[in-house]
Amino acid sequence: MSLDIASLRRFAIARTLFAPTTLAGALQRLAFVQADPLRAPARAQDLTLRHRVDDYVAGDLERRYPELGIEEDFFVNYGFIGREHHALMHPRSARKHWSKARWSKADEVLAFVRERGTVHPREVDAHFDHGKIVNWFGGSSNASTELLDAMHYRGLLRVARREGGTRVYAAREPWPALADKAEIRTRMDALVDLIVAKYAPLPAATLRNLVNRLQLAAPQWGADRARAFAHARQRLAHAHVDGIDWYWPAGEDPAAAPSLADDRVWLLAPFDPLVWDRLRFERFWDWAYRFEAYTPAPKRKLGHYALPLLWRERVVGWATVQVEGGTMRPAVGFVGPRIAEPAFVRAVDDELHRMHAFLGLGAFTARAADADPAHADGAASDAAPTADGPAVRA
Repeated sequence: MSLDIASLRRFAIARTLFAPTTLAGALQRLAFVQADPLRAPARAQDLTLRHRVDDYVAGDLERRYPELGIEEDFFVNYGFIGREHHALMHPRSARKHWSKARWSKADEVLAFVRERGTVHPREVDAHFDHGKIVNWFGGSSNASTELLDAMHYRGLLRVARREGGTRVYAAREPWPALADKAEIRTRMDALVDLIVAKYAPLPAATLRNLVNRLQLAAPQWGADRARAFAHARQRLAHAHVDGIDWYWPAGEDPAAAPSLADDRVWLLAPFDPLVWDRLRFERFWDWAYRFEAYTPAPKRKLGHYALPLLWRERVVGWATVQVEGGTMRPAVGFVGPRIAEPAFVRAVDDELHRMHAFLGLGAFTARAADADPAHADGAASDAAPTADGPAVRA
C-alpha cells in the first residue's frame, strides 16, 4: 500500500469526525471518552462530544449518564466507557496492598452503601469520621473520599450518578473470578483493539505507550502487555510512512478516506482523539501542541486551555474561550501568519456560534480576537490520586 502523511491525516480525520448522531450512538462509536474536571469553557468530555452528537449541550453526558449503559472508570485514562468493554478490565486487583485494617474499613463502607443504595461522599464521611489525609499535592483531603475512590478503582463500587459534579456511589456485585490464561489474553487483545479503534492510525511508539497504559486499566494482567503489543503488530494493518510504522484496524483502507467536505472550522478538546497523541500531531501538522492548564502561567505559550483549531484538514492554530458574566470571550492564535481569508473568518464565526449554543448562553455577540496567552488565567483542578491507582481527573 502506497501512503503518505497527507493520506494518514485524512484517514484520522475521517475516522473520528463522523456525522453527528445520538449521544448513545456517539458513545458506542467512540467506545471511550476521556474526562477532565476543568471547565474552560466546558469539560473535555463535553467538548469532545459536541462535534459528534446532534444538538449537544454542555453537561448532557452527566445528566443522562444513568440511562446510557456506560461506566466511569480508568482505561488508558480516566473517562467513560461502555459496559461491555468495562467488564473486560475486571476483576481488577490494585497494585497497592491493603492491610487488614483498611479492608475492614472498606467492608464497613461497602455494607453502608448497600444499605443506603447510593451514597454521597459527605454521607460516608459524616457516618464514619475517618478523618483527614495528606493528598498527592500536599494538601488535606477527607480519608473517606480517598477510600471511596480506591474502592471504585478496585471495582467494589461504581459511579451511579453525579450531584453537582461529585460522584455518587453504589455497590457493585462481586466480579466472577478469572484465572484462565487464554481468557486473559483474549481480554487484553480486545482492550488493545479498543485502543486502536479509537486512536488509529497510530505510530508504533504511541501504540506501545497506549498498550503500556493498560497497566491503569488492568494492573493484574500487566505481565501480558508485551505479548499483547507484539500480537497487535502481527495482526493489525500497517504501513511504513515517513520513517515510522503506522497501525490501524485490519480491513480499513486509509487511501479511501474522504476529504473534509467543506470549510468548517472545528475547535477541538485537548483530549479529542484527533489531537490526543502529541507525536502524531506533530507529524501531521508540523508544530507542537501542548496542554498548558497545569503549566505555570508565565511559561504558557498558547494559554490556559487552548483548543486546537482545525480548518481544511490543517490545525492552523488554536483558540481560548472564556466566559465572563454570561459573555463568551474567544481569542484565536495562529501557528503561521494570521489568516484573513473571508471563508476562514466566516467559518470561525460559525464555530463560535455553535460553541455559544453548546454552552447554553444567551444571544451571541462576541467576535474572536487575536489570542494573548499571557492573559489566560489558570484554574484549579480537583484531580487527586487514589490509594491504588493513578490520579482521578474527573
